[in-house]
Amino acid sequence: MKKIPFKGACVAIVTPFDETGINFAELGRIIDNQIENHTDAICITGTTGETATLNDEEHKAAIKFAVEHVNGRVPVIAGTGSNDTSYAIQMSQYAEKVGADAVLLVTPYYNKCTQKGLVAHYMKIADSINISAILYNVPGRTGVDIKPESYAKLCKHPRIVAVKEANGDLTSILRTRKLCGDELAVYSGNDDQTIPILSLGGSGVISVLSNVAPHDTHMICQNYFDGKIEEAARMQIDYCDLIDALFCEVNPIPVKTAMKLLGWNVGNLRMPLSEIEPNHLEQIKTALKAHGLL
Repeated sequence: MKKIPFKGACVAIVTPFDETGINFAELGRIIDNQIENHTDAICITGTTGETATLNDEEHKAAIKFAVEHVNGRVPVIAGTGSNDTSYAIQMSQYAEKVGADAVLLVTPYYNKCTQKGLVAHYMKIADSINISAILYNVPGRTGVDIKPESYAKLCKHPRIVAVKEANGDLTSILRTRKLCGDELAVYSGNDDQTIPILSLGGSGVISVLSNVAPHDTHMICQNYFDGKIEEAARMQIDYCDLIDALFCEVNPIPVKTAMKLLGWNVGNLRMPLSEIEPNHLEQIKTALKAHGLL
């Protein structure tokens, strides 16, 4: 069985901005709060971190800062994926250089390669680094879905150890588990499917919910691992309203809105993301209040 970067709940952390760029002081405060509340790992520069609108300097600076600020307290996973294989290699090598524990590699978007292209893309990146690679399958954003048969090929690579699976298809995940066994760990990429994926032998979640409820997101996983299945399921069900609220518009619009409501100075969203609609703002407020967070 391959060693995986973490087991449990990893926060897909937001990127706070100010008028000059990334607000590193606030990012540090957010990271500290996450660790204090038992988050099992930090995922920096993922989708929730608005990586698509970070320039190269910001992207690298965010990874370097996260690694240095975390200082070994929990694993750091750096989002370094791209639809350009050579750029993904450059960013992944940089993440390794500055001390990231693993990289998160989204499927190539827009150019929409074939399954053959996907396998070649990921193999080439994994060949270029000496740290673990977590694949990221989110076809709703990229237009590309990694098929179980492709996972069966990819899991043969010693550094491809896991996937963040956000295709929403539990049958596909079941087939992937059958084909790959212990050679490929599966993390839920959707907060509303954490328990279903754990029940299929999943290893945790890379979570948006954890930004606002880090301790309970950790405990959903920990209770499951400790054999407290009913309690874990109860918590998953209980958080359904807040999870729905955090995805009432495209991520990370709702979660950054929620963070602002909770007093975090996360700054504005970067265009083309827009401010939340008034009815959705009320939905988020209601859900946060229902869980005693606001």
